[in-house]
Amino acid sequence: MSAIETLRSQIPDSARDIRLNLQTVLQPGSLSAAQRWGVAIASAIAARNSELRDAICADARAEVDEALVDDACAAAALMAMNNVYYRFRHMSGKAIYSELPARLRMNRIASLWEARSTSNFSVSPSVRSMVARCAFVRTKRSLSTAG
Repeated sequence: MSAIETLRSQIPDSARDIRLNLQTVLQPGSLSAAQRWGVAIASAIAARNSELRDAICADARAEVDEALVDDACAAAALMAMNNVYYRFRHMSGKAIYSELPARLRMNRIASLWEARSTSNFSVSPSVRSMVARCAFVRTKRSLSTAG
């Protein structure tokens, strides 16, 4: 049994849709295997669930090379860094922060761009950023209704 199947078997019937979706989204479709697993890894990292992250990374290693798994983790880390920085700039509402240069180091992007398929690399951070944006919107709504 794969790591994802083991994880799926632990999901209760009350969350049956999640159990089914976890299986469905990893099926072959319009994305290449590299893109599909890169998106899955980046999304699992963004979800901040170590069991999900570990299961997806384990199964991804059986389907794609280790370099792609490492690239997806790097893409998720870079997007997390950018999301935190730019979210702070936006939420602070202070013009001074918008005028300062970011000075965020992202050397990994250059090496990925040169060494591997750019389409594989560009899909993973985009999805990771979307997942983070959804969390941001939820948090913002919670804060506005709480106070």
